[in-house]
Amino acid sequence: MAGNSNRRGAIKKSGKGNPTAGSGGRRRKGLEGKGPTPRAEERPNHKAYKMARAADKREAARPKRKSDGGPEWVAGRNSVLELLRATVPVMGLYIAEGLDRDDRVREIFKLAAEQHVSLLEVGRVELDKLTGGAVHQGVAAKLDAYDYADADAVVAQAIADGEVPLMVVLDGITDPRNLGAIVRSASGFGAHGVVVPERRAAQMTAAAWKTSAGAAARVPVCRATNLTRQITSFKKAGLMVVGLAADGDVDLPDLDLADGPLAIVIGSEGKGISRLVGENCDATVSIPMASGLESLNAGVAAGISLYAVAQRRR
Repeated sequence: MAGNSNRRGAIKKSGKGNPTAGSGGRRRKGLEGKGPTPRAEERPNHKAYKMARAADKREAARPKRKSDGGPEWVAGRNSVLELLRATVPVMGLYIAEGLDRDDRVREIFKLAAEQHVSLLEVGRVELDKLTGGAVHQGVAAKLDAYDYADADAVVAQAIADGEVPLMVVLDGITDPRNLGAIVRSASGFGAHGVVVPERRAAQMTAAAWKTSAGAAARVPVCRATNLTRQITSFKKAGLMVVGLAADGDVDLPDLDLADGPLAIVIGSEGKGISRLVGENCDATVSIPMASGLESLNAGVAAGISLYAVAQRRR
C-alpha cells in the first residue's frame, strides 16, 4: 500500500545503516522551497552586489561640503578655466603630476599667474580623493566659503553714506545661475545688497559666481535665517517692502515708492512669493506683460524691476 513503510522494499538501508523512507522522511526538508530568490544586489557573491557596495564606499569617501560653509571643489579643465575667466576668487589650483598641457591648461596657468592664484602639484590618487572621484582631467580648483554680509549692516552703511538704500530679497530661488544673474543686475542698477534665505535656497557657489561675472565681488550677498524677520527689520530701518507678483496691486511703472528706501522681494518662477513673506510686504507690484505670458524667469524679472527703479531714481 502506498505510504506503508512496513511493506517489503519500502525502506532502503544505506551503507552506514541510515534508513530513509522513499522520498520523504529526512529528505523532505531538502525538497521544500527556500522562498523567492533575492535580488542580485542582495546576493554577496553576485557582481551587482559588489558593485553596489563599491559605490557606497565611494560615496562615503566623497568629501562633503560642511553645512557651516566649507570649501568647494571645482574639477575639470573647462570648469576651472571658466572660473578664472570670470575672476572668481580661487584659493588654489591643484594640478596632477605629469599633466599634459594643452591650450586650456596653458591658459589656466596664464590666468592663475595674473590673478596670483597659488599652484600645487599633487599625485593623481590624491587629486581623486580631494575631488571625491570627480572627472578632474588633472586640474581642480579650491574655492573658499563665501563670506556673507549682514543685511542690516549693509542698509546702515548705505544710510551713513548718504545714499537711499535699495535691497533685493530672494524668496525660493533655488537655481544658483538665477542667483548669479540677479547679483549681476543688482550691481548694474545700483542695489546695495542681495538677501538669500539660509535654507532651501541657492547659495553663492561656483555656479553663482560664474553667472554673476564678478559682480559678487562688488555687491554684498547677505544670508537671512528667517526672511520674515529680516523684512520686519528692513521696515524698522525705514524701507518700504514690495513683492513682485503676477496679480500685483500696482504696475511697476506706476510705483511711487521707487525713489525712496526700498526692498524688492522676488519669488520663484513657479510658486512666486511664499504666503508669510507676501503678507509682510507693504505692497505687491506686477510687471505689465502680454496676456499670453504667465511669468518671467526670476533673473529676468529682477533685471526689469531694478531697471525701472533705477529710472525712477534718476
